[in-house]
Amino acid sequence: MRKSLIAAAGGSGVFLAAALLIPSAVATPGDSTTATGRSGSADAGVTSKDTREGSVSAADLLAKVKDCKQISNGKYKTDEEGSASIPVCDTDSAVFWKGDMDIDCDGVETEQCNKDADPAYQDDTAFHTSDDQPLNAEKMPYVVVPSKSDIWNFADSGIKGGGIVAVISGDKVTYAAVGDTGPEEIIGEASYATADSLGIDPDPATGGAESGVTYIAFKNSKTDAIEDHAKTVELGDKLAKDFVGAN
Repeated sequence: MRKSLIAAAGGSGVFLAAALLIPSAVATPGDSTTATGRSGSADAGVTSKDTREGSVSAADLLAKVKDCKQISNGKYKTDEEGSASIPVCDTDSAVFWKGDMDIDCDGVETEQCNKDADPAYQDDTAFHTSDDQPLNAEKMPYVVVPSKSDIWNFADSGIKGGGIVAVISGDKVTYAAVGDTGPEEIIGEASYATADSLGIDPDPATGGAESGVTYIAFKNSKTDAIEDHAKTVELGDKLAKDFVGAN
C-alpha cells in the first residue's frame, strides 16, 4: 500500500489473481538480489535479472500500445502529491496504462511484508485465494487498480478481480492478476512479487520504479486460483498471443 495514501486507501477493496511461470527461461520471484533506491529513469530500481514469462516478447506487446484511445474521464496521478498525467487507454481486447510502479505489500504477513517493513501494511486484501485467504504479496504477482470513481470504473471495461495483466518493464514481461484496489485518483502499483519478478526493487519503503512500466489488462479474463501463478501465466500467454495477433 502506498505509504503516503494510508488514509485515502484505508477503505479500499482489493482484487485477487494468480500468475504462473512457464518453465522455460523463467525466474521465480524472490530468487535474486534486487537493486536499492529509485531514480527518474525508465529502468529505475531494475536489475539485470533475465525474467521471461510466456512466449510473447515485450517489444511485440509494446508495439500494440503505442497509441492511446483514452477511455478514462480524465487522468490519474502516480503519487498523492503529483499532477494527473496518466490516462487509461482502450483497445478491443484490453485496456492499458503507462507509468510508475509503487509496491503493495498487503495481505498475508510474511518476512518481507509486515508492519515493520511497511508502515502502511494492511493484513487483508479485497479479493482472496480459492480457499478464501488474503493474498500473499511476497509470493503472488498481482496488480492494484484504482477504486471505482468518476475517472474510470474498471468493471465497465471488463476488468475484474483475478483478471490477467501483462506487466512490462524494459524487455521483461510478467503476468499478474488484478489483486487489489487503491486510491481513486492514483494509478501504478503492484505486489512485491510482481516487482521482484521484473527485477524492480520490491522493498515497500524504498523500492519501485519512477517510470517505464506498462500495464496491459485483458478484458473479461479471470483466473479462478490466484495462488496458482502457473495458471495465470498460461492464460496470460494465450491472451497476449491473441492481442499481438489482432489487427
